[in-house]
Amino acid sequence: MPNLSATATALITGASSGIGAVYAERLAARGHDLLLVARNRQRLEALAAGLMTKYGVNVEVLSADLGEPADLAQVEQRLRSDEAIGVLVNNAGIALHGTLADTKPEHIDALVALNIVAVTRLASAAAMRFSNTGRGTIINIASVVALAPEMFNAVYSASKAYVLSLSQTLHGELKDKGVQVQVVLPGVTRTEIFERSGLDVTQIDPQMVMEVGEMVDAALSGLDQKELVTIPSLPQAMDWQAYIKARDALGPNLSRSSAAARYK
Repeated sequence: MPNLSATATALITGASSGIGAVYAERLAARGHDLLLVARNRQRLEALAAGLMTKYGVNVEVLSADLGEPADLAQVEQRLRSDEAIGVLVNNAGIALHGTLADTKPEHIDALVALNIVAVTRLASAAAMRFSNTGRGTIINIASVVALAPEMFNAVYSASKAYVLSLSQTLHGELKDKGVQVQVVLPGVTRTEIFERSGLDVTQIDPQMVMEVGEMVDAALSGLDQKELVTIPSLPQAMDWQAYIKARDALGPNLSRSSAAARYK
């Protein structure tokens, strides 16, 4: 996997717990220096100390709330200017539980700011510098609800569909510039995001809940296999290819000079 160089520093957002913390551990084990970004400095520093001791890598922590414009700009600028960074794990995000009609406007704004605006701005910064140097890896964490939006909150599902679409387009823009893009679509994963959204994961069928370590290991295996889209729990890759083939079959009829006969 030439783009995920062991000499590249990996910037991981949402790194203080859950998926981000496991990515930090796994990438440190692969020899990467790390720049860990999250709001909780105490957790970041504890994680950094453990990783430096165990793996002998350099770990820097950056306390930032990516939902705040000033903090986002700071991390964005670091991505644009720090030539050591060659991997971005765009993981920070929040979830909402309940119907759109019952969701408070301020909660909608917070989710859009973190799940969409921050992800896009950081991906853009990484794309600019990585493409200029001809190497780099961008990993965006989406969700299977991008494909099954009826399963969860409307705003969260829509935000993850956005991340999927962004990643697919970004791959097209960067595939000839030495930059690898991967979007990961986990199913239900045992992390704190559910508690924060008000959803009790213990009420979900245990057969649907994956442990976070297994999810990240599968995602990294998909990255090693050069997958653009990785769905850790999907048994057959051909099922995803069939989905793409069905979508592509719509292409010739998506934009025509006249409406379909069924509308006349």
